[in-house]
Amino acid sequence: MTYRRPIDYKGSGVDIEQGNLFVRRIKSLVASTKGRGAIADIGSFSGMFAIPNKGYRQPVLVSYTDGVGTKLMIAQQTGMHKSVGIDLVAMC
Repeated sequence: MTYRRPIDYKGSGVDIEQGNLFVRRIKSLVASTKGRGAIADIGSFSGMFAIPNKGYRQPVLVSYTDGVGTKLMIAQQTGMHKSVGIDLVAMC
């Protein structure tokens, strides 16, 4: 097996600093769309909503999606593609 240089987020096209800057820029716009029952603000990795239900103590619906992101680049370099899409199914 040939040694390959480890991949970091930035090297795979994900610039965390730019992502954080983008979130700061749109934060007030996103906040203006917050509906009744929404718990979390932008920046979380999920949306959380309080569910009015007398059968449970403080029920919360958590909605989350995930993409293949850097996993696809790693899969291409290693030739192992079998598990790339698992997050797309498991997290939706």
